[in-house]
Amino acid sequence: MEFPKKLQQKLEDRQEANALRHLASHNCTIDFSSNDYLGFSKNETIFNNSRDFLIGHNIKQNGATGSRLLSGNHSLFPIIESIISNVHKAESALIFNSGYDANVGFFSSVPQRGDIILYDEYVHASIRDGIAMNHAKAYKFKHNDLESLDEMLKRVQHDSTIYIVTESVFSMDGDSPDLKKLVDISKTHKAHLVIDEAHAIGVFGNRGEGLVQNLGLEQDVFTRMITFGKAMGCHGAAILGSDTLKQYLINFSRSFIYTTALPPHSLASIHSSYNELFVTNNRRLLHENIQFFKSEIKRLGLEYFSFGETSEGQMGFIESYSAIHCCVISGNENLKTIAQKLQEQSFDVKPILSPTVPKGQERLRFCMHAYNTKEEISEVLKLLAIFVDI
Repeated sequence: MEFPKKLQQKLEDRQEANALRHLASHNCTIDFSSNDYLGFSKNETIFNNSRDFLIGHNIKQNGATGSRLLSGNHSLFPIIESIISNVHKAESALIFNSGYDANVGFFSSVPQRGDIILYDEYVHASIRDGIAMNHAKAYKFKHNDLESLDEMLKRVQHDSTIYIVTESVFSMDGDSPDLKKLVDISKTHKAHLVIDEAHAIGVFGNRGEGLVQNLGLEQDVFTRMITFGKAMGCHGAAILGSDTLKQYLINFSRSFIYTTALPPHSLASIHSSYNELFVTNNRRLLHENIQFFKSEIKRLGLEYFSFGETSEGQMGFIESYSAIHCCVISGNENLKTIAQKLQEQSFDVKPILSPTVPKGQERLRFCMHAYNTKEEISEVLKLLAIFVDI
């Protein structure tokens, strides 16, 4: 059958904007693009301990067989959810199949008609998609601009339930809001604070518990979303909150109710990843690499620079203390050219193109890992300085 013309036109429009996405094999040998911040995805101890954990519980099962409300709520779920809630000092934890499922499940079911959602303009697509599925009124505030948020809160109807939504570490910038100030604002306006900690878990905290907990704010947040597919190196996600919230989600969150549960091996991997998180030296190595990366940016003059005659404004790195560091280089074509040159030198650095980010804010996204060497960090930034000709 002929492919629908409207869909074909959308593909052609994206091709003309030099923004058409492709699935590509990963031939680069030096990783500066994955979310495997601690190297846990390739950790043999986690792999072996996951197997031993399953054998110890006499579980020899490949699949979950159904949703958790039917046949899929196998014996490991309450064990792992109890561990997660204890580690993160939450009353309850509810495991979802992915961070996307968790955000869509929460935001499509919890805010009700007449409620108000105020969300940072840079929140993840999964949050936006969940918000689009409910009947609450939703308004975005300027990225990390808490004064703007405070002014918006003063104008909304305070007889409504208000949800403030942000991320502790933003995936496309690597930056963070002032969480302590955000808690103060939410208390002043009696709003429910919802924080996605996907890129903070494993990276921040004495044992990698996340940025909220590192600041001692866990009791001041209505809900936290955590994921296991990034620094934890495995798969799945969880929503942290009260027992009542957990019961509500079990009854009304469609992405939880109508999906096959995670298989036992995924839960065993989560268990083993937490055990490794408590003893690993990798978090210290990661933060040493983050600091070295930042010092090299400064040494090479990459903090701010001009790029070519057609540059749209000043280019440079966004301030970040997380594992994510982004160098803004305006224009999809410019950015893809530089990324290709780095990849030809075996450095896996990904371009983030519009429309994923706003036009004019395209960027190279560098992800730091515990296993990156100082030599690799210096070399990739030296090459970047050459390719942008500063």
